[in-house]
Amino acid sequence: MKILVVDDEPPARQRLVDLLARLQPDSTVLQASNGVEALNAVAKDAPDVVLMDIRMPAMDGLEAATHLAALASPPAVIFTTAYDSHALAAFDAQAIDYLLKPIRRERLQAALGRVPKLDPGSIDKLQTMRSNARSHLSTSLHGELHLIPISEIRYLCAEDKYVSVGLPDKELPVEDSLQALEAEFPEHFLRVHRNALIALSFVSGLEKGPDGKPLIRLIGVSRTIAVSRRLLPAIRRRLKALTQGTPPSESHVQ
Repeated sequence: MKILVVDDEPPARQRLVDLLARLQPDSTVLQASNGVEALNAVAKDAPDVVLMDIRMPAMDGLEAATHLAALASPPAVIFTTAYDSHALAAFDAQAIDYLLKPIRRERLQAALGRVPKLDPGSIDKLQTMRSNARSHLSTSLHGELHLIPISEIRYLCAEDKYVSVGLPDKELPVEDSLQALEAEFPEHFLRVHRNALIALSFVSGLEKGPDGKPLIRLIGVSRTIAVSRRLLPAIRRRLKALTQGTPPSESHVQ
C-alpha cells in the first residue's frame, strides 16, 4: 500500500508515519504539509490512501479532497482532525471517515481496513461541510488534475457544457456551474452577462464594441467580455465603489 500523510505540523505527521511503520511495515509512506502539496503528490505518486488534516494553510483538507473527488480514480481519504464533537457530527452525517487527534493505533488500523474510495457524490458532501470559499478551481485534462488559483482568474464564461476559465496565457474548462461559482465567490467575481462573470480586481475599463454594444476589458487577457445593457448601471456602480469614487475608463460607453 502507498499512503500519503498530509499535515502542516511536522510532529503530527511524524506521529502518523511512526504508527504506519508499525501497522504497515511494507507500505510506502509519503508526506505533504498542505492541500496543494497533497494534490501534487497524488498526481506524481498515485497513493492508495491519503490521511489528511483539515485545518491547513494554502489549502485545507476539505478543499483538497473536493479536488481529489473529481479525479477518474481518486485515492481513499481519511481525515485527521481535532474538531469538536459538534463539527464531527457533520462527518458522521455524511458518512465521511475521520480520525480524532491524538490518533490511536487501533483506530488507525480499523480505518485503513474499511475506508471507501472517493466518488463524484463526495464532492457535494464535502462542499456542504466547507464554510469558506475555495482557493483554487480544478480541472482534469488527459487524466491529470490541474489546479487553477482563484487569484489568477480573469473571467468565467459559460460555454456549451462547461465553464471556460480565463487566465493570462490560456483558457481551461471546469465543470462547476456559473451560478454556483457566482454564489461561492460574490466578493471576487461580478456577473456582467447571463453567460459571464469577471474578476473585479482585473478590470481595466469599459468600452464600446464595433457593433456599439458595451464590452469590458480585463488586465492580462486579450478577450473582451460582452456586458448586458440591463446590468450595465449596476456594473458601473460596483466598479465605482470598488475604486473608491474613481471609475474605470468609460469614455466610449454612453
